[in-house]
Amino acid sequence: MNLLNSNDFWQFACQLYSEGDMQARLLDYQNQQGKNVNLCLLLYYLDSLNLAISQDQLNKLEESISEFEQQVLTPLRATRVYLKANQTEIADYAAIRKELLSAELKLEKQQQQMLITTINSFALTPCSAPHNISLYL
Repeated sequence: MNLLNSNDFWQFACQLYSEGDMQARLLDYQNQQGKNVNLCLLLYYLDSLNLAISQDQLNKLEESISEFEQQVLTPLRATRVYLKANQTEIADYAAIRKELLSAELKLEKQQQQMLITTINSFALTPCSAPHNISLYL
């Protein structure tokens, strides 16, 4: 099987995220269920490629990004939320928010590359109707 490409995944993820209520749904998975948006997007990507993963492979994907999520992305999101709640007291809030969002986007892309690196070490199973997201949710 050909290796998956992180740039193709990034393009797919950006497109899917912008469709309909997908952003709200993914953020609900993140905020209400503690799920990782990039992992959800990867599972949808695999579905679009007719590739299925096992529960063991899913667990390995989660492990591959867990520390990065906890040490980098979660604190950055918490910082953004705090600043937004206190924006009237923050000089130049708009510029700071813009820079934080830019950094977060770059870090999200890095996490996606981590997921692709991990999944490229797996033997993936072709499947006519995969539903990988149900393994995760």
